[in-house]
Amino acid sequence: MEDKNVTRKNRKQRSCSLKTIQPHAAGIDLGSREHWVAGPPLPDGSPNVQCFGTTTPELLRLSDWLKQQQIVTVAMESTGVYWIPLFEILDSRGFEVHLVNARQISHVPGRKTDVLDCQWLQLLHACGLLRGSFRPGDDICQLRALIRERNSVVEQRSDWIRRMQKSLDQMNICVHHAVSDISGVTGMAIIRKIVDGERDPHVLASLRDRRCQKSMEQIAEELTGNWRPEHLFNLKQALKVHDQLNTVIADYDIEILKRIDSLQSPVTKDSSAPPPASKDKANKISKQGREPLRQALYRVSGVDLTAINGIGVDTAAVIISELGPDLSAFVDEGHFVSYLRLAPNISISAGKKVPGKFKAVTSTRVSNALRMAATTLRNSKTALGAYYRRISWRKGASIAVFATARKLAQLVYRLIRFGQPYVDEGAKLYEARFTERRLSSYTKALKEMGYKVEPLTEVSGA
Repeated sequence: MEDKNVTRKNRKQRSCSLKTIQPHAAGIDLGSREHWVAGPPLPDGSPNVQCFGTTTPELLRLSDWLKQQQIVTVAMESTGVYWIPLFEILDSRGFEVHLVNARQISHVPGRKTDVLDCQWLQLLHACGLLRGSFRPGDDICQLRALIRERNSVVEQRSDWIRRMQKSLDQMNICVHHAVSDISGVTGMAIIRKIVDGERDPHVLASLRDRRCQKSMEQIAEELTGNWRPEHLFNLKQALKVHDQLNTVIADYDIEILKRIDSLQSPVTKDSSAPPPASKDKANKISKQGREPLRQALYRVSGVDLTAINGIGVDTAAVIISELGPDLSAFVDEGHFVSYLRLAPNISISAGKKVPGKFKAVTSTRVSNALRMAATTLRNSKTALGAYYRRISWRKGASIAVFATARKLAQLVYRLIRFGQPYVDEGAKLYEARFTERRLSSYTKALKEMGYKVEPLTEVSGA
């Protein structure tokens, strides 16, 4: 039977055999009620572990204790949102704080306790075996918090639009058949008129836009319904919440523009982004009222991300707020694409590639925004649209969205990092270039098999 003392001794020797790269490192195991902190072992080899609460005075005491221990760098797990107050305090006091993905360190055999977790973090960090997560500057993080919350409110507004749609469907009032978008100008005008008490379908149909393809009679037929009081009340309340959320979103837009203005340097404060190459895109941005945000993002980053087909102002705002205007932390576009979880998930076993399934839970906000942008290119008459359709024809729509999002990420990296402008070559030129490349590949393969390839000549008089 193995002696327990010998086992402990061997374990200690194996731990100490690791080369210490950062002697002044600490590890913190975070919790909702208490934080366990491990510093470098004491001179006699005993653990140097302390427990602190999660209140602000306790976090300040934790920071003072780290100063007493002459700690320079700290590693902590990015658990929920518990790390944010402590991170901000430690970062403001000059500590080098590393956020660590819990998946990279949690798969450790043996008993799991808070004391052992913080010691394990400290050991790995002292030996340089932990890689901190990417985090932009504090100013960008403030902007990021605003844009994230604004997008959450926009999602809530979409949910209340669906509730209005449900109430209308229950009354058999097919506004979505009469207009393409019930949240548009015409759709909302009809809904407000219904809430105000109008029941005449012809009066409601008179609100149609002059560009609408359906006639007044057709729209009036769609707007003839069963006016039950409970569904009308639900519609009224959903519209009220929708309007309240619109007010909240407008307040967020004002605050976001103020925050972006504070990030602008005096050199770029008076600069303006060039107009979009596409008139349709310019009209859409202007109609949505997003032109001030587009100009503000340009003055902060120095580039216009909306110049890339498929990327709108909201997508550009997500990219800038999540990553910042400086992508030098990513050495090349391959690392950037991998960080966004847009690289193919291919493992190698026995010298062969073993494709695996993409894990959606690891996708980032930027990758999600780029995926949504990729779906808008489905019918686009651009080179990116032609690329999407080619991949979709070969491998399916889901792979096409992933591949197109990856290409968008590469274009974003080149534009922000190196200022390489995006120039759309058009769908026809892209398809002609692809056809030429495919013809060259087929010709080369046939020549290797001993065949001679010659172009067909037109038969005279045909």
